[in-house]
Amino acid sequence: MTTKTTFVTLATLAITATSAVAEGELNLYSSRHYDTDERLYSDFTEATGITINRIEGKADELIERMKAEGANSPADVLLTVDTSRLERAKDADVLQSIDSDVLERRIPASLQDADNQWFGFSQRARIIFYDKNDVTNPPQTYVDLADPAYKGQVCHRSSSNVYSQTLLSAVIENHGEEAAKTWAQGVVDNFARAPQGGDTDQLRGLVSGECDISISNTYYFARAVRKDVDGLPAEARADIGWVFPAQNGEGAHMNLSGGGVAANAPNKDNAIKFMEYLASDQAQQYFSAGNDEYPAVPGVGLSPSVASLGLFRPDSVDLSKVAKNVPTAQRIFNDVGWE
Repeated sequence: MTTKTTFVTLATLAITATSAVAEGELNLYSSRHYDTDERLYSDFTEATGITINRIEGKADELIERMKAEGANSPADVLLTVDTSRLERAKDADVLQSIDSDVLERRIPASLQDADNQWFGFSQRARIIFYDKNDVTNPPQTYVDLADPAYKGQVCHRSSSNVYSQTLLSAVIENHGEEAAKTWAQGVVDNFARAPQGGDTDQLRGLVSGECDISISNTYYFARAVRKDVDGLPAEARADIGWVFPAQNGEGAHMNLSGGGVAANAPNKDNAIKFMEYLASDQAQQYFSAGNDEYPAVPGVGLSPSVASLGLFRPDSVDLSKVAKNVPTAQRIFNDVGWE
């Protein structure tokens, strides 16, 4: 059977609601930008005969597009990264609740929306990395990052980044708003430089000596283990240690990549089939092998690059509750001057 994945950008998309209901199609709006996801799409088409028309863009742009398209939207599935964006899509009324015994059985309750509007399909742990040459007693918890002993050593992303927002939102959920504000102020006081760059830049800061301690999602480091990443050569990585935080407490903070069925999906049955496929063992292994992520489905094997980071206990907090704390997190960031 011939596979087919059609790629179009937001700027060039020209699809009507009439053509969208053609048999055997799925219109996927995705903010995932990983080349390795191509295997997910081609294998789904191979197994089902359903052609995927993929529209890529930034998450907020896609959500706004779906809102503007309204009942005439051709979107069947929205895929995006970060729990807060999934919740943002739900709050924008561009997703719908679905019934799927497969998803309910395979995706843990803490990794799915309480109303079944979104489901997580892969995870990333947001953990502490440090320079082993300069730090002999690294932070063991997120709370420790605010310890004055680490003044001038910590690098982090900006407060406008969703990973930053979701981490602080998890601190709020686990420790309360006042404790979270004290923590955020302490981290700001410990900054080695003004927040800047992406997660890979936080790791590069350890190599360059700008930082002694940084925070990053695990898949950025695991990717450098699997293949060459500029600024993170093997000899430099040998000097980088890592800590899965709060192993005697709440556990390491996990972030999601996930998706939901569009509110006005013209191909709803195909959309549910696709979502269920993403929860299959095969697709879950692709998330780990192709993009160095942790599967959402328990028991699925890890790629060597991910397994090399070691075992840890994840935070099992309900991520749908964490997502609702994002507005409070942003206010705290503003109050403490976290740029």
